[in-house]
Amino acid sequence: MADFSASRHIALATLVVDDYDKAKAFYCDILGFDCVSDQPLPDGKRWVVVTPKGSGGMGLLLAQADGAQQHQAIGNQTGGRVGFFLHTQDFATDFTLMTTRGVRFLEQPRHEAYGSVAVFEDPYGNKWDLLQP
Repeated sequence: MADFSASRHIALATLVVDDYDKAKAFYCDILGFDCVSDQPLPDGKRWVVVTPKGSGGMGLLLAQADGAQQHQAIGNQTGGRVGFFLHTQDFATDFTLMTTRGVRFLEQPRHEAYGSVAVFEDPYGNKWDLLQP
């Protein structure tokens, strides 16, 4: 049996949102992500991809909900669990900046064996860890 390619990686994860521009504004203007793609698609859809500045890694495909089932998934794509992990090299600075920009943290920063962490929500209710390993 042949082995898989050694160069595979996860490139994107879809995040279902209610509005492209609202989501793009939060991730780019508030969290400081880069918009690496915003291309029109048929039927009024767009291919909107954002990534943390300088990450060069996995991005989020911001997908505007289409239909009742997708609208029900907004903010609950991981069943209420933390589903996204934003790593930082300067937890204190990023926590302070995010707080002053109106990001809603659900807890005060805590220090665990794996690093400094605090849970926050995006505008849709998806839970994120801000984490400095």
